[in-house]
Amino acid sequence: MTSLDPVLDKDGVRLVVDGETATVTLTNPAKRNAQSPALWRALAEAGRALPGAVRVVVLRAEGKSFSAGLDRQAFAPEGFPGEPSFLDMARGGEAEMDALIAEYQEAFTWWRRNDIVSIAAVQGHAVGAGFQLALACDLRVVADDVQFAMRETSLGLVPDLTGTQPLVALVGYARALEICATGRFVTAEEAVGSGLANLAVTREELDGAVRDLAAALLAAPRNAVIETKALLRGAVGRTFDEQRAAERAAQGRRLRDLAGVGE
Repeated sequence: MTSLDPVLDKDGVRLVVDGETATVTLTNPAKRNAQSPALWRALAEAGRALPGAVRVVVLRAEGKSFSAGLDRQAFAPEGFPGEPSFLDMARGGEAEMDALIAEYQEAFTWWRRNDIVSIAAVQGHAVGAGFQLALACDLRVVADDVQFAMRETSLGLVPDLTGTQPLVALVGYARALEICATGRFVTAEEAVGSGLANLAVTREELDGAVRDLAAALLAAPRNAVIETKALLRGAVGRTFDEQRAAERAAQGRRLRDLAGVGE
């Protein structure tokens, strides 16, 4: 928490920057931080507003729940004021629907940038879009009361806010399918045991644990962290020999940088 003036504070999203650390907070606890297109646009704007000096971005939420998922108003026939309803989307053209969903996905995409490391501090319910927002981050620290659930399939939909790839990468195909198809809750113990979360602590310890993790990340040289993140993110899509070559190239850049030798 900080008393610094927000860089952005709108539609349930607040961005505060303190040196090399930025904190994005979901600020609508009365609605359990339910999500809407306006919130997604604010999250995307927060990503664009990050100063270049920021190295670590913390995503947190006010109140008892991280995010209860999509605001129930989305399921009303009229949807959100000024936004296409589900019925409007279904009746529109494929290109228009694709473009609209792609716009929504931008809120969940920038957390993976190689120049930052993102940490989600997750307490209480993280359901549907809330689960996918936590999955958008590189790392997850959870309170011992956390309850993850992917409810889209139960509603006749699919998870479409970029959550499917990281979920499979973290817990494997079989467990990911079972979590999504059943919509069941994943507790803190299972989250840590399956690799979904890095650490589980009490609710009271959550903010402190995230601060400690951010400090540890900032202790390493920035360019080394950027290169390492890029290597790890690309590893799954490369062959062994391609990854060896990527490691050599990255290390060459690091050695030249440390030696002060130009490209």
